[in-house]
Amino acid sequence: MKEKYLFTSERLGFRNWTKKDLHQFAKINADIDVMEHFPKPLTEKETSDFIDRQQKHYEKNGYNYFATEIIKTGELIGFIGFAYQDYKTDFTPATDIGWRLKKSSWGNGYATEGAIKCLEFAFNKLNLKKIISTCTAKNSQSENVMKKIGMKKIGEFKHPKLKAYPKYEKCFCYEINKSMWQQRL
Repeated sequence: MKEKYLFTSERLGFRNWTKKDLHQFAKINADIDVMEHFPKPLTEKETSDFIDRQQKHYEKNGYNYFATEIIKTGELIGFIGFAYQDYKTDFTPATDIGWRLKKSSWGNGYATEGAIKCLEFAFNKLNLKKIISTCTAKNSQSENVMKKIGMKKIGEFKHPKLKAYPKYEKCFCYEINKSMWQQRL
């Protein structure tokens, strides 16, 4: 099973997206608890568009928000990985690390485990120098993962893509660079 993955952590496999992921990932994106810190759950069409964008992003950059599975079962639990962000802020353009996992997988340490392995991949294989991560001000779970993986808060900002959604507009930004990563080891 491991051969289909770009890389693995102890329990998780990371790969590019396929159209076969649509149904399972659409269920994750339709869950109101999973999408609590986003303006709305996503439709199946929006999920299909997301997968298309991720496939194109991978072809262009060699990374994306990787489809993430539990190796032992092959179950798709969501994504952990990267996206190049060029919306207008003081800290972009930059590569962002993010995650979205199905509710049944919460509380198992998957986001932290996966994000650590993704950072290792980013710094050692992709030779990226710096990674950022953002979350809404009320998303303490994601902010905790950012802290656990060694990221440092660099500021608060109003997300330019969320202007139409004042409830979500205030966000935090964290970052980690290659030397911070190496010091943490």
